[in-house]
Amino acid sequence: MKVMILGAAGQIGRMVTKNLLEQTDDELVLYGRNVSERLRGFASDLVSLVDGTFEEVARIKKHLAGVDAVYLSFVAGPQIVGSLIKVLDEVGMKKFIACNVPDIYQEVTGKFQAWYRKHTGLTWRSSRLVSAQLMENSDLDYIVLRITWLYNQDGNTAIHVTKKVEPFTESQITRQVVAQFVTDLLTGKADYHRESLGIGEPNTDWEKPSFY
Repeated sequence: MKVMILGAAGQIGRMVTKNLLEQTDDELVLYGRNVSERLRGFASDLVSLVDGTFEEVARIKKHLAGVDAVYLSFVAGPQIVGSLIKVLDEVGMKKFIACNVPDIYQEVTGKFQAWYRKHTGLTWRSSRLVSAQLMENSDLDYIVLRITWLYNQDGNTAIHVTKKVEPFTESQITRQVVAQFVTDLLTGKADYHRESLGIGEPNTDWEKPSFY
């Protein structure tokens, strides 16, 4: 399989890259700003490094040849997402995984709700919902990942995955487990199709989030 990671130089993009190289024989196209310098440690016969921005859709399209799945490791607005969907349709791409945030469906509930909305605003009235709707209305086999606040903690593999119609109560999640979940989605170990998924830690005793 061949995978393109857009925004590959971010922390989760790097973690997904490392996971795929360690756990699979997949070919990777790592795309992003100055990745030829920032990710030069990943360079190999299996890895192509492509410098570019999300707005340079012609450059992205050029490097989609032979790619089976695309992961967007960035919460992008509708202009970027819409352009990407158009390009992915043009090349016949099906599998597209993209980051987003919780509460775009007003699904955040419980003790977490008041804190979340105080600090993020009404996300269901923002362009983030529009980005998700563009994917939902496309022909892509999309996955929207609604991810809470992120921190690093090696070995923390606790994860709670909710679907679009289900309430969302978690406050945070480790980058490591998100990266492994994305890896599992790309490799088929986690089997979801055309879904919007909420990702957090299974914590029933929620308190104000602590950040690392």
